[in-house]
Amino acid sequence: MVGHYLWWIVALLLIGAEVAMPGYFMLWIGIGAALTGAVLLLFPGLPLLAQALVFAVLALLACVAYAYLLRPRLAREQPAGEPLNRRGEQLVGRRYVLAEAIVNGRGKAAVGDGQWLVSGPDLPLGATVEVVAVDGATLLVRAAA
Repeated sequence: MVGHYLWWIVALLLIGAEVAMPGYFMLWIGIGAALTGAVLLLFPGLPLLAQALVFAVLALLACVAYAYLLRPRLAREQPAGEPLNRRGEQLVGRRYVLAEAIVNGRGKAAVGDGQWLVSGPDLPLGATVEVVAVDGATLLVRAAA
């Protein structure tokens, strides 16, 4: 008979595998293993075949719960069109003050606590610009109206 401790060890190994190779898959199977260990606390005499079936059902339910309940909620919190790893694109449409004048089409704008390279029409230091596009790490700007 497999004890509840063994199921919790399996759960830790699966969750550890998820940490090492993230993808949301092993986590939910690990949760199924942990729940199987909890079921064995309530029903300690459960035969091995029944334990395996309970594990399979709980792991499947955990995966389904993620796919149909948690995943859509996470998708709503992070809109598909939002460029998470492209910070420059998040700046399009915003206005900033030039930290360095734009001379020969190049300058710098104060963005938060840092500065970004900008490209646009020649403008004096302190002018307000609006970001219209991004080219790599350079913000393409125009004079703010």
